[in-house]
Amino acid sequence: MAAGPGGVYRLPMTWMDAVRRWRPTAHALAGLVAGVGTGVVLGALTLTWLAAIWSLADWPVGGWGYALLYAAVVVTWPVLLLGSVRGFGALQRARFRAVLGIDIPAPPGRGTGAWPLRPVRAWAAPATWRQLGYHVLAMTGGTAGGALVAACWSAPLVAAVYLATGRPGIGLGLGVAVVAVTMLLAAPWVAMGVARADEAAALALLGPSRGEELALRVESLARSRAEVVAATDAERRRIERDLHDGAQRRLVSLAMHLGMARAGLADAPEEVRQVIEQAHDEATEALAELRQLVRGLHPAVLEDRGLDAALSGIAAGAPLPVRLRVDVAGRCSPGIEAVAYFVVSEALTNVAKHADAGSAEVTVERAGDRLRVVVSDDGRGGATLDGGAAAGTGDAGTGLRGLAQRAAAVDGTLTLHSPPGGPTTVTVELPCGS
Repeated sequence: MAAGPGGVYRLPMTWMDAVRRWRPTAHALAGLVAGVGTGVVLGALTLTWLAAIWSLADWPVGGWGYALLYAAVVVTWPVLLLGSVRGFGALQRARFRAVLGIDIPAPPGRGTGAWPLRPVRAWAAPATWRQLGYHVLAMTGGTAGGALVAACWSAPLVAAVYLATGRPGIGLGLGVAVVAVTMLLAAPWVAMGVARADEAAALALLGPSRGEELALRVESLARSRAEVVAATDAERRRIERDLHDGAQRRLVSLAMHLGMARAGLADAPEEVRQVIEQAHDEATEALAELRQLVRGLHPAVLEDRGLDAALSGIAAGAPLPVRLRVDVAGRCSPGIEAVAYFVVSEALTNVAKHADAGSAEVTVERAGDRLRVVVSDDGRGGATLDGGAAAGTGDAGTGLRGLAQRAAAVDGTLTLHSPPGGPTTVTVELPCGS
């Protein structure tokens, strides 16, 4: 440990520090090799393609066999060039990751669909042209930068060989020595500059653009949100099963035993009979509340018999006449069916509490991959998503806003039409993934 300026002790350079200082040089030299290899391959492909086009232009020289061969080269050239662009792009990203420790994510692929359309879609993607642009820079600027770094580090050796074999004069020899030493001293800084310029070009051209990054992030967030919604729905189903198979059965057994005791102890003292009757009534009320809670978590009929049967139960238990029409061919995903069920349940609850309606109508239909739920009533209207109902209460608005949030959680939409005086129509569209 040595003392630096001002008496501050500095640790000696470690092996890792030395490696880090040599990384720009190694990166520039690797870029030189990669640039030369890219130039050879892309140059050979381009010359072959131009030669094939030139040969086709001189047809019928060579006959039909050569014409077909040249035509095949012209047609397959974009595919070969695309593979080379992507392959060298992966190689360059691996170079940055291995030498500089910089991880450049690959741009999103656009070569999807039927095979004949894949190359067309891939060439239509901006990412392909950005990678091709980087390879052109690698063939020119990258090769030149790597050659300059190599020249700076090898300058003393070249100068020594020249001075030993050329026998220049004292003035020229001194000038060559000064230039060689200057280039050697400047070599780390030149390598660092080349590496930084290469890094900036690679980050801009080899990776995804800002728009593509945002699209990937949106896709990832949407996938995460769908997973959270599915996990939440699965957890609700688990809790519903546990309550149904555990606490609900125990309450049923308790209520049955209390009912039997209530009927069998008619001759018991008044105080005892009152206690048993009160306990029986409370057990019955608790059982009813638990059943309501279980249905609110996830109704078993929805999973067992489908959306039609579950909504029929809601319509039958509503405090006002409800006309129900369900036209859904096949089952939607469990999460979507649960959202549709709770949308109808909450919407009918809002109608009963706030709309002052005489009847309601529920229509559920599937069109393609969309599930459309419409709940309408003949009430007084005036409901809004954020301002409550016409009567001045905010409860209806809170409930409708909750419906909108529940629909948006699965990429659905909610539309409200409620002019003053009615009628009110709530339309929810959900993605019906099978």
